Amino acid sequence: MFETSYIELSQSALSTNYAFLRRLVGEKVEISSVVKGNAYGHGIENFVPLAQACGIKHFSVFSADEAYKVWQVAEKNTDIMIMGMIANSEIEWAIQHKVQLYIFDLSRLEMALILAKKLNKKVYLHLELETGMNRLGLLEKELPKVFALLDKYCGFFALEGICTHYAGAESIANYVRIKQQIITYKKRIHAFQNQGKSYLLPKRYHTACSAAAISYPQTQMDLVRIGILQYGFFPTQETLIQYFKNNKTHQDPLKRVLSWKSQIMSIKEVEAGEFVGYGTSFLASRQMRIAIVPVGYAQGYSRSLSNQGRVLIRGERLAVIGVVNMNLMLIDLEKLDSAEIGDEVVLIGKQKDKEITVASFGELSNQLNYELLTRLPAYIPRKVVL
Repeated sequence: MFETSYIELSQSALSTNYAFLRRLVGEKVEISSVVKGNAYGHGIENFVPLAQACGIKHFSVFSADEAYKVWQVAEKNTDIMIMGMIANSEIEWAIQHKVQLYIFDLSRLEMALILAKKLNKKVYLHLELETGMNRLGLLEKELPKVFALLDKYCGFFALEGICTHYAGAESIANYVRIKQQIITYKKRIHAFQNQGKSYLLPKRYHTACSAAAISYPQTQMDLVRIGILQYGFFPTQETLIQYFKNNKTHQDPLKRVLSWKSQIMSIKEVEAGEFVGYGTSFLASRQMRIAIVPVGYAQGYSRSLSNQGRVLIRGERLAVIGVVNMNLMLIDLEKLDSAEIGDEVVLIGKQKDKEITVASFGELSNQLNYELLTRLPAYIPRKVVL
């Protein structure tokens, strides 16, 4: 296979992470694997079978196209839940394949029910309630119309869940807001329970993302929507510290699933006093030996890492020098007595006893873990390793 870089996915790391998550939420809580954003850059087509080998049977996506990708590679009877975008023209496909839908406005609810009746099939619904994030969700004043529509189309839907989403559970700064959302959610679900109709009682109540599952254990309920944790990252340093405090430990229980690697494509000598690469951002203060690596910002390696990034070659942590190009970066080989064309270059991951972490990218490039991972292009080959 022709490639300038490739991504490795560790099966053993993922298994470790799910074992941790199972201990965190217990045996009775369903874990929904959130694979939006191309499985946070890990690749839906590769990641979903890995997750299923670890016992995961429920997947959450943002959009219908992501749901289709999961459906193509998932085992039969896998639950797929669309939390965001689906066009009216795609709802029929979702109904035909029992793909579950978030409902956050009345027009989508009515359209889904009309199409379910037309097809003489059930549509599987999750009603998302607005509890204070003010993004997506059914308002309290809309609930009477919700009840009326569900009464009208009784028999053509299954209420899979009643849910909400918290406005930043990963930060203590949002504590008061999150606690109020929890209270509001409980009030809203009482409105369903007070109707006294069995078809208005959902199969699951769910509100927790990764951060909420760690910092607000009471939000775990029947199902948790786990994204970043399963890939081996805590949502923020705050949530990691919260975990340490609650569990009286300083040991990160997670393993990074993803590694990103390339190779040296060329080696060059540069005289002292010469500029390196585009512009004048790096001046050689000595005679230098540099490696050229065929990865740049087109492959997701941020240009803001110019003169700041680090890579691993032959077990040494080496500096990125000069401006990161569209398809190339330059590496200072000062610490190595020898290096050759074809040597492995680790951009993210471990080599010998050293590691380049995604967090180190975030600190240097002002990107969140989520942002950096999801920006890894889908065309970079993904390989499963033990």
